[in-house]
Amino acid sequence: MSVNTFGRLLRFTTWGESHGPALGAVVDGCPPGLAISENKIQPFLDARRPGQSKFTTQRQEPDQVRILSGTFEGQTTGTPISLMIENVDQRSKDYSEVAKAYRPGHADYAYDAKYGFRDYRGGGRSSARETAARVAAGAVARLVIPEVVVIGWVAEIGGDAIDPANFDANEIGRNPFFCPDPVAAVRWEKLVDEARLAGSSLGAVVECVASGVPVGWGAPIYGKLDADLASAMMGINAVKGIEIGDGFAAARLNGEGNADPMRPGNAGPVFTANHAGGIAGGISTGQPVKVRVAFKPTSSILTPVETIDRDGQATEIRTKGRHDPCVGIRGVPVVEAMMALVLADHKLLHRGQCG
Repeated sequence: MSVNTFGRLLRFTTWGESHGPALGAVVDGCPPGLAISENKIQPFLDARRPGQSKFTTQRQEPDQVRILSGTFEGQTTGTPISLMIENVDQRSKDYSEVAKAYRPGHADYAYDAKYGFRDYRGGGRSSARETAARVAAGAVARLVIPEVVVIGWVAEIGGDAIDPANFDANEIGRNPFFCPDPVAAVRWEKLVDEARLAGSSLGAVVECVASGVPVGWGAPIYGKLDADLASAMMGINAVKGIEIGDGFAAARLNGEGNADPMRPGNAGPVFTANHAGGIAGGISTGQPVKVRVAFKPTSSILTPVETIDRDGQATEIRTKGRHDPCVGIRGVPVVEAMMALVLADHKLLHRGQCG
């Protein structure tokens, strides 16, 4: 069985391939009566859209979304919402070498070994192109959680991290890297451009914070909010790691250093730290929910790499075509979308159990 659906009450299914005629998502379980239009979804797709700078793939896709079902007179009806995005700039001929041999670090070999054949045109479902459908679905999820503000940014590229002292949320939309540190953004121009010109690629770390999440979303043991966030983020193509709150750094702290002290407040406790990332015991605490997501370097590179062909013979491969020198840059809208989808699902789950 090929699993292409995520969520419990708010469920979404993505469909389509990188070089097919279109791709999209079906969002089921969205409450009725929410104001919706293509114009409310499009800005999030525009943020992820390729070809907007020399630091991303030069594939020119308008990524115009069409709502095919689930709405009437500008509102959700409570029935499945079908979203479609056409592919208009495929160049499948760029993948002639990929048809013969496997890209190391890519899903080429694993797909072929599992299914007995694969769609080598851009990687099919394993392509980062699939994430456009998630971003569209995430825009619908945001309608379900108007009380929550989700914002993401790139915190690190190629091992070069931002300086938290320079953090300015207004800078995120002012540069092609979704970078909140204007000093780091200047460094990254040179860093990413050098990798691009060398025919190589770089990894990145994306951070995402959801503010306004009330206390109580999530469930113990098998319905943990952080477990679902981890599953959602790890399901993004090219993601190899996730941290909640302090993540692995928590293992280097002692008990008092890792605690999130509480003081009395007018509307519940006031926390003086947030090492837990807004989640304790799988349930939201009312603090901002924080995640960090690691994206590996793009596997499609011009630098020759040792591999094998489909017959098991030794060879080398260099991937021609249009590819992101750092796929994590355009991962920001995708991480935001998955955060929104998980939180919307848990809001509905909480309402269903606790009223």
